Amino acid sequence: MNGKVWVLSAVLSAALVAGNVHFSQAPAAERVMPEAGKILSFNKAIEHASRCVVNISAKKRIKENIPQAFMDPFFRQFFNMPFGQMMPRERIQRSLGSGVIVTKDGYIVTNNHVVDGADEVHVTLPGDTNEYKAKIVGTDPKTDVAVIKIEKKDLPAIKMGDSDTLKTGDLVFAIGNPFGVGESVSQGIISALGKDSMGINQYENFIQTDAAINPGNSGGALVDSRGVLIGINSAILTRSGANNGIGFAIPVNMVKRVATQLIEHGKVEYGYLGVSISNLDPTLQKVYKNKEGAVILDVDEDTPAKKAGLKRGDLIIEVNGKKIKDASDLKNVIGSIPPGKEVTIAYERNKKVEHVKVKLAEFPDSKFKIEGDRGVVNGLTLQNLTPQIRNQLGIPDDIEGVIVSEVKQGSEADKAGFMPGDIIIQIEDTMIKDVKDVEKAMKRYSGKKRVYINRRGMIRILVVE
Repeated sequence: MNGKVWVLSAVLSAALVAGNVHFSQAPAAERVMPEAGKILSFNKAIEHASRCVVNISAKKRIKENIPQAFMDPFFRQFFNMPFGQMMPRERIQRSLGSGVIVTKDGYIVTNNHVVDGADEVHVTLPGDTNEYKAKIVGTDPKTDVAVIKIEKKDLPAIKMGDSDTLKTGDLVFAIGNPFGVGESVSQGIISALGKDSMGINQYENFIQTDAAINPGNSGGALVDSRGVLIGINSAILTRSGANNGIGFAIPVNMVKRVATQLIEHGKVEYGYLGVSISNLDPTLQKVYKNKEGAVILDVDEDTPAKKAGLKRGDLIIEVNGKKIKDASDLKNVIGSIPPGKEVTIAYERNKKVEHVKVKLAEFPDSKFKIEGDRGVVNGLTLQNLTPQIRNQLGIPDDIEGVIVSEVKQGSEADKAGFMPGDIIIQIEDTMIKDVKDVEKAMKRYSGKKRVYINRRGMIRILVVE
């Protein structure tokens, strides 16, 4: 009997490499049970981290304005409302969240959205029924990180990890206060790293995990199997409001940088280049030698980029030797460098790679715009920007170009995404002032051409032929 089994096994093994197909066969593996009488548990690994995660209660006073009509005496009498009820009333909005103790003297990291606009913040420690009043040290809406502080010494401080060393598939635990039920732990793995363009924060480099993160977990800890902090739980992707196995945490390296500045300066300073940027889509990739980077759509006046000579159409591929994959990557890299620092930028212009040194400025509000489009042009009706058109459409005098007055339905221009009202401001290196400039530029440049348009104040780029 044993001989027959062996022969059959040999035949099956031979079948795996039969013909010209050779499969990569995994070696045999032994199935094992936990040691008899022992329970597999991570309790000791996360015990310290659990003592570092706190519950946060935030209160915000919201004034409710009474409609103007109800202030009339007739309405007060009709609805039998005393005069006192006509005054604006205050409503208390309460929110629950979590936080992580990062220093022994009471500094706690949480999400900005947990304490944003709060008039009062209180903290409850694990195993302690006392409620501690917290002071908001600083908030950073761009990364959704905030730091608060309670007056208490000798607190357990969480151990910090290095989020640059994480790998997809690592075992993780989310610790927090979901739905206000108290401290709890959920287990999962790292599903993905470097998630951006989620539209959650201005600066994004999320850790994605399937560890259950629910309302109230915000600001809590994401730790590895050693109990070391690797991220701050921030958001979930859901349609129902419940956890669907897609949660996001802010990586601990970003948290450390932001929290340090908030504690030391009360605010976070971001490096500023002064450009509007776009990703390289498949059509744009055909225009450049490099297939990764951030393409410049516009350069703001009186900015580091302008002073350094960077131009619309340049493709930024490196900053201080670090490769730039896309627009979000450039934004995160530049933002992580303090204002006043000089950086070396490598960029592609006219198929050649050049380098320039740029001294970064401080990031002003509402400057980064990431837009992009693609297409092949045909079927456009263009008009010069006359004073009458400017007055009718409210176009400022400092915007030069030609306006798209009509896009023929079903035409190549329509398929490409051109819209009536778009203002063509530049084609390749040629600035556009009138329709004749468009005609000259289309003849001057052969092959694929980059067309820059102003659409309701946002710069977009299209590739035409």
